[in-house]
Amino acid sequence: MKAGAGTLLLVDDEQKIRRSLGQALRVEGHEVLEAANVGEARTVLASRDVDVLIVDNLMPGATGLDLIREIAASTPEAERPQILMMTAYATVESALEAMKLGALDYLQKPFEVEELLVVVERALAHQRLSTQQRYLLDEQEAEFNHYGLVGRSRAMDEVNRRARLVAQTRSTVLVTGETGTGKELVARAIHAQSAERGRPLIKVNCAAIPETLLESELFGHVRGAFTGATSNKKGRFALADGSTILLDEIGTMSPMLQAKLLRVLQEREFEPLGAEHSQQVDVRVIAATNRDLRQMVAVGTFQEDLFYRLNVIPIEVPPLRDRSEDIPLLAEHFVRKHEQRTGKRISGIDDGVLAELRAYPWPGNVRELENLMERAVVLSVDGLITRETLLPFVGQAAAPATGSLPSLRLASNVEWIERETIRRALDRAGGVKKDAAELMGISQRALSYYLSKYRLS
Repeated sequence: MKAGAGTLLLVDDEQKIRRSLGQALRVEGHEVLEAANVGEARTVLASRDVDVLIVDNLMPGATGLDLIREIAASTPEAERPQILMMTAYATVESALEAMKLGALDYLQKPFEVEELLVVVERALAHQRLSTQQRYLLDEQEAEFNHYGLVGRSRAMDEVNRRARLVAQTRSTVLVTGETGTGKELVARAIHAQSAERGRPLIKVNCAAIPETLLESELFGHVRGAFTGATSNKKGRFALADGSTILLDEIGTMSPMLQAKLLRVLQEREFEPLGAEHSQQVDVRVIAATNRDLRQMVAVGTFQEDLFYRLNVIPIEVPPLRDRSEDIPLLAEHFVRKHEQRTGKRISGIDDGVLAELRAYPWPGNVRELENLMERAVVLSVDGLITRETLLPFVGQAAAPATGSLPSLRLASNVEWIERETIRRALDRAGGVKKDAAELMGISQRALSYYLSKYRLS
């Protein structure tokens, strides 16, 4: 399917209408399922995930309004498709009832095909927003009131305790820890519990922005400050005024910018590039790094004064190997997260797998565990994450293949594994995405997500 396309169910008792509307929708890249009556529609809805339901009102037997009533009564709002009603006998009463029951829009026959295409596009956009909102809400519910910091070990309890205490202040925080431990989540947790939580958390990855651009990115510039500066630009500190700024990978910052940052922390002011006057700012700074700043101070690559200005409240995030008791909780958390993202249903994780996951040293920490569980969700054959599914990707030899696809052995490039799995499935399915998705045990929507992710056709 094209980007932005969706799966539609078209319900109308007139075959000519189904054929003409279905053809127009397919030209736009949508997958169109058809039903001639409410009974057939029930069968489709019971077996397929549908983004948009387009249903005629008056049909022999049960009406479209009857179907909408059934969906409203039996399906949670978050799990319903977007509903569009068609009818040649429009009345205010039926339109109002359809809207009250959850229909997004109402089309009176005869209507132009272009009108339907516009309404469907709007319905799909609404469905995507609904899915994103549901995902964010589910993420929030899964945070165990720790704002994303999943874990109940003593080490994580201490991290949460410090984050909760410092959130009530405006103190500068230095978050340290190995790559992939969740330092940004700690910053988000602090901000989410602070008095400034209604304002955005402004994030800057100092390592991802070239040094020549980082100063402008942080402090902004005025028109004419350098070649290409055709207008004034606010920097991240100005955007974070009255809120919080996260300076990630602070250890990569150049000595010149370290000096300018020290001034911001000391004087609460900065000068945009090319400006003649300083600008006052009220901002809490949270810095994060996986480097040993004390060692960098000792060898002269990080300013000592800046280190002590940043290290007012230190929070060290423990590596995953030091809190192995959290691994089952984290694994389950990531399975549910990617289960929803991919549209796949996972019944659970085999107990033997959890024991071996706890024994693994996890050099990539929580990020490595999440990547592993995402692959496990995608590659699981029958809804159960087993040793054969997971352990080939954590340094163990692959067990003999038992599913439809050949076994893949350990590869250092995680993305290669996912791309190769998808290619093999498509090859075996003769390029038919529906069959490839069935071979992989995932939904067509999930396959479309990965095709888009890796730009595969």
